[in-house]
Amino acid sequence: MVGQRALSQYQQVNTAAAAEGASPHKLIQMLMQGCLQRIAEAKGAMARSDQAAKGEAISKAMNVVSGLQASLNKEVKSALPQQLDSLYDYMQRRLLEANLKNSSALLDEVAELMRTVKEGWDGIEQASAQR
Repeated sequence: MVGQRALSQYQQVNTAAAAEGASPHKLIQMLMQGCLQRIAEAKGAMARSDQAAKGEAISKAMNVVSGLQASLNKEVKSALPQQLDSLYDYMQRRLLEANLKNSSALLDEVAELMRTVKEGWDGIEQASAQR
């Protein structure tokens, strides 16, 4: 237990240090990766029948998705922000359902959606670097 707490504190310090100097683009990448990590933690907790840890991990994943949703720039003259808003809303509902039904399949669905969005977001950075 002490080792787990120390690891958690190290990860928090490491994440805080990385976020401090990160660009807005990088911060979104970190949030997306954090969501994927929380989903993986929830799946592990499900496998161990640890309901408390599962609920906590899913709650954190939902908070990350909510943060991503709140960060959308809806002033952009494009359908993309609204589409992402709808997708994030869908992810939130599926995460809640995964928690209620104890469904790793629903967690997998949300993780796959998040990976797809993250790949697109990562591609923006790569395209900018190639210019």
